[in-house]
Amino acid sequence: MRSVLWMLVLVWVPIVSASPPPAVAPSSWTRGLSQADTVRVDTPCPAVADGLQRRAPDTLAAGTNLLEVAPATAGSTAVNVVVEIPAGTAEKWEVAENGRALAIEREAGRLRRINYLPYPANYGFIPQTRLGTEAGGDGDPVDVVLLGPATPCGAVVRARILGTLRLVDNGEQDDKILAVRPRSPLGDVRGIDDLQDRYPGVLKILETWFVHYKGAESRSRGVGGGEAARSVVREAARRYAGPAGR
Repeated sequence: MRSVLWMLVLVWVPIVSASPPPAVAPSSWTRGLSQADTVRVDTPCPAVADGLQRRAPDTLAAGTNLLEVAPATAGSTAVNVVVEIPAGTAEKWEVAENGRALAIEREAGRLRRINYLPYPANYGFIPQTRLGTEAGGDGDPVDVVLLGPATPCGAVVRARILGTLRLVDNGEQDDKILAVRPRSPLGDVRGIDDLQDRYPGVLKILETWFVHYKGAESRSRGVGGGEAARSVVREAARRYAGPAGR
């Protein structure tokens, strides 16, 4: 019996080891890229929101302009959020400049993968907002860290603002709005103080991650409250609606 088992092992192992890796079909999105760039994505965004389609391993095409898909605010304390990166993801997804796709960011020509722990929360942006460069912003939409379980790439969800993680990245203001989805885990948290009291350590985890995941480029200026965060969003929405905002 033992000799039969050894025969099975000897036959089975070469078959498995000889199987080639799955090929990536060429397309207009991947043509011209090296093989390493097109196949080294480990099941990126396994969950994708309705309305988005995979065009390549590193690209999701949107049926609408994600930068304008919903108004910035959804009531006095809530905002709309477009999720670019689900919690637990290591690939750095971002919205295209025209808002019509989500794609993995490239750095020196290669797909960017976080060389650190994966994202500890969902990450995205508030549509129809723009941080003015003259005020120290980066000219992009307002970034949001959405606490809770992983949410699909490209999902548009309503979230309650808790406060702001105040960061500086390469000398530029790079604040992150902290928010939670109502009727979800942590969804009954009402603000920064409530989060600290009920879930001690969460803010420190987020601050540590965002300061260190890119190396020595970022620093923290602490945490701001809910009203300060809502003020940032209102001002960014006003700038977007202005003549030079879009």
